[in-house]
Amino acid sequence: MMRSNYLFSPCRSLILSATLILPLTMLSACASTQIEKEQVEASNTSTAVTQTVAQNTPQPAQPQQRHESFDAWLADFRRDAASQGISARALSALDNVRYIERIIELDRHQPEFVRPIWEYLDGAVSRTRISNGQNRLDEHRQTALQMQQRYGVPAEIIVSIWGIESDYGRNFGSFSALSSFATLAYDGRRSEFARTELLAALRIIDSGEIAADEMIGSWAGAMGHTQFIPSSFESYAKDGDGDGRRDIWGSIPDVMASTANYLAQAGWQANQPWGIEVILPANFDFTQTDRRSSAEWSAQGIRAISGNLPNFASAAVIVPAGAQGPAFMVGPNFNAILRYNNATSYALAVATLADAIMGRPGIQQSWPRDQVPLTRAQVRELQEALNNRGYNVGVADGIMGPNTRNGLRAFQRDQGLVPDGFATQSLLERIRGR
Repeated sequence: MMRSNYLFSPCRSLILSATLILPLTMLSACASTQIEKEQVEASNTSTAVTQTVAQNTPQPAQPQQRHESFDAWLADFRRDAASQGISARALSALDNVRYIERIIELDRHQPEFVRPIWEYLDGAVSRTRISNGQNRLDEHRQTALQMQQRYGVPAEIIVSIWGIESDYGRNFGSFSALSSFATLAYDGRRSEFARTELLAALRIIDSGEIAADEMIGSWAGAMGHTQFIPSSFESYAKDGDGDGRRDIWGSIPDVMASTANYLAQAGWQANQPWGIEVILPANFDFTQTDRRSSAEWSAQGIRAISGNLPNFASAAVIVPAGAQGPAFMVGPNFNAILRYNNATSYALAVATLADAIMGRPGIQQSWPRDQVPLTRAQVRELQEALNNRGYNVGVADGIMGPNTRNGLRAFQRDQGLVPDGFATQSLLERIRGR
C-alpha cells in the first residue's frame, strides 16, 4: 500500500513475525494486505469478547457520552481547519462525519497468532490472483505500458500492487475516509497522524478532485484501488487520463499513473529486476548486515537458483523464514516496494505476483512449513528472556523487530546455532533453559 513514511494504513495488522531482512531492518510492525483484513477482523472480534475489566479500572465513557464528546472535538477541529484555509464548502463534508466504534476496535486489537510468511504468500499469490492479474493486464495493457514508459516501472509490478492492495478493485473498503480519520484522531493511538490526514482529505475535497461521499476506503483511511492515504495522494497521485482530476477510485489510468509515480519517487530503477532467488553456501554468515555488490556476494559462493545473478551495485540477502527457507538477493527496486509498505512479506508478495503474472517461475525452494510461529505472548517472553540474558533487545512488545532479531542472532551464535534470527518454538524452549 502506498503510504507516507509513517506507514499507517488499513492494512497494517502485523503480517509476519517470521520475517528477516539483511540489512533492511526497518520491518514494520503493522503490515498486512487487504487479503488478511477479514481474518484480522474475525480475530479482533473474539479478542474483544474475551477481554475483562479489573474491578478498580475506570470504566470507559458510555456510547452517548463518547459521541457527545466526539461532536465537541469535531466542532473544535472544524474551527482549526477553517483557520488553516479549508473552505466552507469542504468543511460542510464534516456534517456527515460520524464516530465509528468498529474502527477503534480494529485499531486497538490485533490477533494473537501471526501467520507465517508461506501462508501469507499462499493467499497473496494464489492461482486466482495470478489469473485475474493476467486478465487485468490484458485488459489495460496499453495504459500499463504507457505508465511503464513514463515512469520506468514495469506494467506487471503496477498490476501486482493493484492486486495485492484491493484485489484489482474488488475490495478497497467501504468506510468514509473522513469518518475513519476523525474517529482515529479523536480516540485512536495515532491521533496527530490521523488529524493530519483528515486535514489532507479536506484539502483534496477542496481541490474538487473527489466528492466527500466518494472518498471511500478501508477502516484506517487508505483509499482507492491502490490504497493511498490522503497525504500520499497529495504528494504522488497523478492524472493519468488527462481529465484534470486525479481519480484513484474510478480511473484506472489515474490509478496506474499514481502507483507508478510513487514507486519512481521511491527510487525505482528502470530496467532492473527486483531481485532473484538464490542458493547460499553452507558456510554463509547470517550475521552480515551490510549491502554488497553482486560480485561481492558471488565471491562468497552465492549463486542464482536459475540463470545468473543480476548486476547490482548494492544488494541485500534476505532469508524471510530463516536458514531452512528460501533465500533472495534483492536490489534497489525491492527497497522501492518496501517504501510502499515496509514489510518484507509484502514486498516479496508484490515481486513474486508480478513474476507470476508474466509467466515466470515462482519460488523454487521449500518453506519450513513444519515450523509453528510464535504468538505475541511468546515473542514477549522471548524478548524478556533475551534481555535477562544480557542481549538487550529493548522493550518486550511482542514484535519481532530488528533489535530482537539482532539479539536473537547473538544468542544463536553463542549457542553454536545458525544465527539466522528466525524465532521458532524450539528456540524459545532452548532460551527458556529447558
